[in-house]
Amino acid sequence: MRPESIVNFERFYLGAMGVGIINSVLTWNDAQEMVAADMAASGLGSGFLVATIGIGLAITLLLWYFVARRGSNIAKWIITIFFGLGLLFMIPTLFGSAPLPGGTIGLVLTLVSTAMQGYAVYMLFQPDAVAWLKGESKVDPGTFN
Repeated sequence: MRPESIVNFERFYLGAMGVGIINSVLTWNDAQEMVAADMAASGLGSGFLVATIGIGLAITLLLWYFVARRGSNIAKWIITIFFGLGLLFMIPTLFGSAPLPGGTIGLVLTLVSTAMQGYAVYMLFQPDAVAWLKGESKVDPGTFN
């Protein structure tokens, strides 16, 4: 049986992915314009944005599966590193030096998604999740009374 922290991780991690999808839908036109400007210079095709989003979703789902369903401690650390890198890459956006598609709504949804991801990562470091991810069985101390 999965511990409560892993169940909460799953809810918030997948919820953050859902908010990200909503953000992508709502800011699609802005994102396409930003990518198109860069594509003209680099020569990449217009399907690049779709492929990037698809690959990102596939990686997110794979990591979710390996942590929440398979109990992979390695996947936990990959998620943690990706979250940390995401925070670093978000800094220029917060200070206005990097544009964000969708303006204010894009920023708000990005912050909500990031907060949800942060809570999901936090759940992975709770004692019950740590024990479960290490493969240790949960023992009720009252059992030995």
